[in-house]
Amino acid sequence: MNKTHPQRNGGVAFGSTKPFFEERAGCCQWGCTRRQLCISAMVLLILAAATGLAAVLGLLPRAPVNRFCAASRNQTGFLCDDRVTCIPASQVCDRVSNCRNGEDEQEKLCGDLPHSLPGFLVFHCANPTYWVYADQRCNGLNDCGDCSDEMGSLAACTPCGSEWWSCSPVLYEYCSCVPRRLCRDGIQHCLSWSDEYICNP
Repeated sequence: MNKTHPQRNGGVAFGSTKPFFEERAGCCQWGCTRRQLCISAMVLLILAAATGLAAVLGLLPRAPVNRFCAASRNQTGFLCDDRVTCIPASQVCDRVSNCRNGEDEQEKLCGDLPHSLPGFLVFHCANPTYWVYADQRCNGLNDCGDCSDEMGSLAACTPCGSEWWSCSPVLYEYCSCVPRRLCRDGIQHCLSWSDEYICNP
């Protein structure tokens, strides 16, 4: 009489009443051997280590960093890598490292001014061939040369503050406001001479 033996596939006999998932030696078996589980675990560890190393070395693509911040006197600023230091926009690409790691002077940022700068750092003057840093807009000085950074719809500056005397046109480097410290200093700053006769410092 021929004896038939149940065929085995992955350690589970056909026709067996044992469940496919077995608890063996404290390890859950899904048709895998202990050696295969160890190899899988080692591959996962190697992948995790490689990913960590790539992140440290900067090989993985990073999400864009928001560098906008408000510097002193609410000026437009550039946020350094330490996420604490905020330097005025005009200190970016000035050939002086103001951030601890020098990221404000990197080639990718300063290589093709103003095109390589983030838009929030740049103010375009009425004359399209000229630009100034965003923190130079509405600072009272004629940085564009045509006062477009201080007057008109492009600049959208607030009226002269309490520390300024309003007069237009203004002589020399100012546009529509003169610092009150210049009032009655013996030098004409307003075409109307109001800085010498009406304004009080």
